Amino acid sequence: MEMIYYLLFGGLAVVVALLELSKTGKDRVATSSAFNSFKNNYLVVYSLMMAGDWLQGPYVYFLYSQYGFGKGEIGRLFIAGFGSSMVFGTIVGSLADKQGRKKACVTYCITYILSCITKHSPEYKVLMVGRILGGIATSLLFSAFESWLVAEHNKRGFEPQWLSLTFSKAIFLGNGLVAIVAGLFANLLADNLGFGPVAPFDAAACFLAIGMAVILSTWGENYGDPSESKDLLAQFKVAAMAIASDEKIALLGAIQSLFEGSMYTFVFLWTPALSPNEEDIPHGFIFATFMLSSMLGSSIASRLMARPILKVESYMQIVFTISAFTLLLPVITNFLVTPSTVKGGSISFGGCLQLFGFCTFEACVGIFWPSIMKMRSQYIPEEARSTIMNFFRIPLNIFVCIVLYNVNAFPMTVMFGMCSIFLFVAAFLQRRLMVVADSHRAKTQDWAQKERDVETEPLNDH
Repeated sequence: MEMIYYLLFGGLAVVVALLELSKTGKDRVATSSAFNSFKNNYLVVYSLMMAGDWLQGPYVYFLYSQYGFGKGEIGRLFIAGFGSSMVFGTIVGSLADKQGRKKACVTYCITYILSCITKHSPEYKVLMVGRILGGIATSLLFSAFESWLVAEHNKRGFEPQWLSLTFSKAIFLGNGLVAIVAGLFANLLADNLGFGPVAPFDAAACFLAIGMAVILSTWGENYGDPSESKDLLAQFKVAAMAIASDEKIALLGAIQSLFEGSMYTFVFLWTPALSPNEEDIPHGFIFATFMLSSMLGSSIASRLMARPILKVESYMQIVFTISAFTLLLPVITNFLVTPSTVKGGSISFGGCLQLFGFCTFEACVGIFWPSIMKMRSQYIPEEARSTIMNFFRIPLNIFVCIVLYNVNAFPMTVMFGMCSIFLFVAAFLQRRLMVVADSHRAKTQDWAQKERDVETEPLNDH
């Protein structure tokens, strides 16, 4: 393996370590012991949930190919997963607001464990059921846990600013450190120890079961709208009305869909982008480097959000613009760098440039997750939080299904160019969100001041 990979990974590891060790008082927020206990409990659960998810990722496609399925059949399995997340996941996720977020988190564990069990069967129909269950679980993972955390945080009376600490640390651990360790552990089980490609799924089921036990024994229940009169259809109407009537929520949903749609497209495209002539690249090591870049981003985000005067809506405009330029790199290098014609060689100069750009993009992803979580906690109403968050995922899942279905129909430069345009649009919408939010905040302050003036007028007259 070329030195470039070790240098990039080592350099990122040093920067992340220095950022974490060099945090000063300005980068830290004074909290209570009760909050720290609550935060650590959530981080343990979230890390276990993400371990159950990350362990499966490296071997899903490989397992299906080992069972003898072709690219088209595997593609349909992936489409079934995203389609299930869009249809069934939205319904199940919305039930969390009515039936309870803790129950939804337990449902995630059970559903994903069942999905893991189906991987033991080489039958296509059984694997299809597993993908459908996995799609439902994915919707719950990205809505129920965050909804429970926000509601429980507020119910316990903790400072709103402290929520950012939990978000940034959850991404640092769950989407960074846990992802790296899970990838290495999956490789150890499947290849080094010779247990085969099903072993990581069995390990994932074990981690999910442990996490479920912690949830059942330590978490309390909370709800979005506990009233008896609201059925599922009414819950959908409440969410739709909230999105339609509040421009901030609509903008937030559009921003999330544009960024995540580009991110999931990048997941499918980075391998052929770095090895267009079947260059020999270390996929697992590059994946670990990407996750380290994500850790760097979340570490930067924790510093940014620790400063009350620095608005998320402001710095995310820069993040989206940078991410747009990084995904434009494959288009630029295609025109400016002479492509290699050697089959199966080492990574090309253009590939090295793209690798640095992709690491920068992953750092932007690391900043995006805790930042979008903070904005969702500010703008999405509590009574329909899970429902609205799953509504946001509908256009995302439609987009990813279309990309999967047509992945061979367009040149790679067109796909990256499209993602870059989406991210530039996200930056523009983020600017609009900041303007609308500032205007709303100013009006709220004016109304509050007028109310105070009205209250003090009788006293002044007297």
